[in-house]
Amino acid sequence: MIFAKRALVKENWLENVRITVENGRISEIKNGQTLRPDDTRVDTLLPALANLHSHSFQRAMAGMTEYHMIGKDSFWTWRNLMYKFTAHLTPEHVEAIAAFVFLEMLEAGYASVGEFHYLHHQPGGAPYDDLGEMSARIAAAAATTGIGLTHLPVLYTYGGAGEVALEFGQLRFGNNVDQFNKLVTRAQLAVSDLPADCHVGVGLHSMRATSPADLASVLDGRSKGPVHIHVSEQPKEVADIQAWLGARPVEWLLENADVSSDWCLIHATHMTEGETTSMAKSGAVAGLCPVTEANLGDGPFNGATYLNAGGAFGIGSDSNVLISLVEELRTLEYSQRLRDIARNVMVVGEGSVGQTLYVGAARGGARALERGAGEIAVGSLADLVAIDSTVPALCSLRSDQLLDGLVFAAKDGVVTDVWSAGRHAVQSGRHVSRDQIISNYRAAMFSVTESI
Repeated sequence: MIFAKRALVKENWLENVRITVENGRISEIKNGQTLRPDDTRVDTLLPALANLHSHSFQRAMAGMTEYHMIGKDSFWTWRNLMYKFTAHLTPEHVEAIAAFVFLEMLEAGYASVGEFHYLHHQPGGAPYDDLGEMSARIAAAAATTGIGLTHLPVLYTYGGAGEVALEFGQLRFGNNVDQFNKLVTRAQLAVSDLPADCHVGVGLHSMRATSPADLASVLDGRSKGPVHIHVSEQPKEVADIQAWLGARPVEWLLENADVSSDWCLIHATHMTEGETTSMAKSGAVAGLCPVTEANLGDGPFNGATYLNAGGAFGIGSDSNVLISLVEELRTLEYSQRLRDIARNVMVVGEGSVGQTLYVGAARGGARALERGAGEIAVGSLADLVAIDSTVPALCSLRSDQLLDGLVFAAKDGVVTDVWSAGRHAVQSGRHVSRDQIISNYRAAMFSVTESI
């Protein structure tokens, strides 16, 4: 039993709430209760968000790509550095890094992750003896940490728009469709050992890294699960796809694929007004990664138009240069303010910006990962986060102001407890296996840096 001083149940604040969790799901919610000796007591209980887009291995690069050299730095120069870094990662490194990343996510208040995984092979591109070796390592990291995993093996066949051959640095990522389908099957086997809330979807790296025929083949052959794809992240990408296929990436996808509520379009940064509205109406979730998008100089999402058209969105930490749930939400809103020279942009009509961002990201992220969570309701997965509203940043706020305070004034340290499908992974602000996971990560990083 969880007893909360207050809880956001759907969109209503209730006081003195007791929540019963059975088999990973919420079976009963009662308010106006009194604390019992065997209750787990928390201050304020919220639905925990899904981190819908992560490349966990990139966390190990944080701080290594911020040195300006002669010429103009861009996403594309960062990408070349990333290729060089990945050449030194072993399966053991990847598992240790992923476990640390998942720990950080849980301590920041995320209960689940969409791991968009494209580091499949050995340096030089030869498959491991077990084609799914790297996917199995991601699954092992999820088992260690207790995070809810939606694993997204990624099809990455070409080095650029127009079926350009892979560069040397991309060979670890590459699969043709037949090999990719075998990889997905192997990933499903690895994830089958995890709790029942964990599952496998399909990742398509981008329009530039696949082809219309390959995309159609993968979609026709998939049995279930979400579909995620990077799209329209950079102006060059948009121009290259338009020159090749005669349409902008989002425009082409909406016209040529059955994009619907089981799709998540990552970034979708550079869209026309028409594309923005059409994407919103498709039911797809916009996978927004504001901290990474700022770090890589991608540009801001067209948030106001998208929300006004009824679009769903969630947030992800992408490159994991910084893992902070509140920082992602506030950076999303601040990017809109800086672009529009306005305040309180990410809300339709009147209302709380913090609540619009938090509740919207909770529901959209759950949909993107097909997770059956996103709100505190009977039957939902028990993906829950408790925060301490007595901290100075929040102590003077009413319940209806609390999410504004969380998003714009607080730090992740306000998180006290996190449950992922009922697994109580974070207690008193710390992951239950924190010390060992961090020790393993440090050892892995010393090994990586020695090899560079």
